This record gives sequence, C-alpha cells and structure tokens, in this order.
Amino acid sequence: MRISFDNEKYLKMQSEHIMERIEKFDNKLYLEFGGKLFDDFHAARVLPGFAADSKLQMLMQLADQAEIVMVVSADDIEKNKIRGDLGITYDNDVIRLIEEFRGKGLYVGSVVLTKYAKQHGAVAFQTRLEKLGIKVYRHYLIPGYPANIPLIVSEEGFGKNDYIETTRPLVVVTAPGPGSGKMSTCLSQLYHELKRGVRAGYAKYETFPVWNLSLDHPVNLAYEAATADLNDINMIDPYHLKTYGETAVNYNRDVEIFPVLNTIFMKIYGESPYASPTDMGVNMAGNCIVDEEGCKEASRQEIIRRYYQALTGSTEGKCSDEEVGKLQLLMNKEGLAVTDRKTVTPALERAEETGKPAVAIELNDGNIITGKTGELLGASSAALLNALKALAGIPHEVMVLSPESIAPIQTLKTEYLGSKNPRLHTDEVLIALSATAADNEAARLTLQQLPKLKGCQVHSSVMLSAADKKTFQRLECEVTCEPKSM
Repeated sequence: MRISFDNEKYLKMQSEHIMERIEKFDNKLYLEFGGKLFDDFHAARVLPGFAADSKLQMLMQLADQAEIVMVVSADDIEKNKIRGDLGITYDNDVIRLIEEFRGKGLYVGSVVLTKYAKQHGAVAFQTRLEKLGIKVYRHYLIPGYPANIPLIVSEEGFGKNDYIETTRPLVVVTAPGPGSGKMSTCLSQLYHELKRGVRAGYAKYETFPVWNLSLDHPVNLAYEAATADLNDINMIDPYHLKTYGETAVNYNRDVEIFPVLNTIFMKIYGESPYASPTDMGVNMAGNCIVDEEGCKEASRQEIIRRYYQALTGSTEGKCSDEEVGKLQLLMNKEGLAVTDRKTVTPALERAEETGKPAVAIELNDGNIITGKTGELLGASSAALLNALKALAGIPHEVMVLSPESIAPIQTLKTEYLGSKNPRLHTDEVLIALSATAADNEAARLTLQQLPKLKGCQVHSSVMLSAADKKTFQRLECEVTCEPKSM
C-alpha cells in the first residue's frame, strides 16, 4: 500500500500536545492510552505509513518524564481471557508488555488489579508479579459504578482503592485489552492526588475514531469494524457541537459516560476542565493524513478483512451472529463486496479448477501468486513457496525443494508423530528450505525473500490450520479465509 500517513509529523504533534496538557495541571497528568500501545497493527493497516509502535516511539521521546502503569481486570485473569491477535492470556501479555517497555528504556512503575475480589487467579498473579519485583496495587468494584457518584467519590468508593505511588509528571495508564478499568484507575488517582494536595489532570490518548474526519469516513467505519465485538458505535459528539459549533466524531461509550465524568470532575475539583468528550482526547492522527484516498482504500480492505474474520469466527463458535451482522451492515454501508479483496477471486477460482483447497497471495508489487493442494505440500505451503520463488526471480518450473528432501519429513510426521496428513505445513516447508539452503543456491535465495512478505495479503478457500495461521502471522501477512473446513 502507498504511504498515506506522515508518522514523523504525528509523533511531533502528539508529543507537543501531551506536554501542553501536563502544564495545564499541577505537573501531573494521568494519560489513558486507548488501543494497543506497543503494537497497534489496526492503525498501521488503515493509516498506511503509521508505524505499529508509534505510541511507543512517542513515549520514548518523553521517557525521562513518563512512567507506565499497567492495568488488568482480576475477572479477566480469572477467566483466562486471551488477546486475540497474539493468542496469549492477559496475565502473560502484561508481563510481555512490561519486558518490552523496559527493553526500550521506559519505566514501568506498577500493575493495578481492578475489580479485585480475591479471585484465585488474581491472587496467584499478584504473587507472580511480586516475585518479579513488580509493585502491585488493588482496586475494587464500587456498587453502582459509574452512576452512584456520591459513593464513587467518597472514602467508601475511590477511597478504598490503593493509592498508586508514582514519581513522574506523565503517568501512562495502559492495559492488554479493552474493559480493563483504565479510566476508573485514572479517576481514582485524581481523587487520591487531591487528598495529597496535588491537582492532577486526566486525558485520553485515542487514535480512533478520528475526531476531525467525517462520521462515515472509511477510517472511522473501519474502527467500528474493529470493535464490533464491543458494540462500539461512532457518533457526533453533541457536547462539542453545542459548546463550539464544531462537528467532532467520538464513540458512544465516551459520549454516554461524559455527564458522569463531568460530575465526578466537579465533585473532585469543584469544576470540570473539559466541555466535551473530544476535549479530553489527545488525537492528532487526522492532521497527519497525507493521502486520504490511500487511507480510504486501506480502510475498506480492513472492513472486508474483519468481516471474513467474523465469518470464520462464527463457524468456529468464537464469534456471535450479531457481530457478523454488524460487519455485514458496515460492508453494505460502504458498498463493499468480498471480491473487492483482490486475493479472493484467484483463490476461489484455483480451488474450483483443482477441486481442492487453494491459497492466493498478493505481493506488495500487486502481483498475485496462487498455490494448490498437492501430494507433497498443502495449499498454503505451495502458495508460500511460489511467492518466495517469484520474489527471488526463480522460474516456477525450477524446484527449490526436491521430493527426496520432503520425504523424510513426511515419514517423520506420519510414521513417528502419528499425523494423518503427510503434506507439509508452512512452518515445515520453511524448515526444509533452511536445511536445503546450505547446499542449494536457489533455496538460499528463496529463503532470503521472507522479509518481503510483510504486509502481503493472503486468502484461502478454506479455514487454515493453526500451524499455517501462525506462520503467516509471524511473517506479518494479512490473512482471510472462507468459512469452510478442509
């Protein structure tokens, strides 16, 4: 995809606006980070040029002034909730993120367990964190939250929560996923800080929806697609329109909660620093789009990808019919068909032609390579190998893996490991290619093309195996599948 977003400009503008917010308060700002802080792949897909670690890069510019507080719901730990894009539980993702942040020179101050009620998993996780030398604080469920404001803003509400000790002016509050309790953690801290004579501030770092793009802009529709499981809906911010006469896009949860937040601010401070939900945000993304048509097309492709993801999820029992229905409505709203994804038709045509599963890969130069199911290789493996050969300029008829090199792997799979499928999966093909590369120049050259698959689009005529799905994920390919079993 063509570069459509100025990432350097974005980092500069975001940093400047955050510093302005810190100065408006007593040199103490609790900044709630929405979305993924370390690896925002959704933003990278719909805003081509946006670096997946842009938020991290911005924080690194403020490393001397910032500390990170990780928030995770004790309920999510107890339920072993899994982060869908990485396939790991929230507790393990908290530790992964802490290690990543520290590896980048960022200071992680503590972890907060929200909705804490002595859940067995949460107690065990606290012990695990403390053994790693990580401070842990506990926040509790407040009856009637967020409506019972007299109780919330009292010693029986926020007052019961642990006060999180922080040492730097910018406190970034982030979490492994939505619904972790970031906002309530920030508000609780405002209450506790004021008790200690500090008039701290609160703001939100949100990328989506982009407030200064139209309500039905594909970038904002793609955000609705990404949060279909949360039932988020983009809407015009009525408070912003009334106060400033300016149209701004926000999402339903922030608009609905704003009167409550405003009252909480009034209860804590005696006044509210914000006139609208949009005022609370620090979001310069809309000012850094340099090719709007490029972002629109990328967003349309994201909507189709999310629709396919929901279809396969529904088939596997992981996604509700309501979510599929909402994504279908978004497809209709933008006038999209699944065939607008360029890899769909070639994959389906190849499958119909062979009577077996097939896969199509769109390379970054626009060429589409297909692979069919054979005796030695599955469709994903064949397509992957064909794509790598095309990138290396190796003619299709030249074999980089001989049947003799594949046979021992098949024997291992079927005779020793009990597999009924002798065909090589993508990870097995790459291992075979690596073993061959030492004595085969063509294989070595083919293997060297792997980095060029980053960002390539893949479509399968059937749902992929877990092994193939994981390989494409590691190669950073964007995969969709027909909701059919092999």
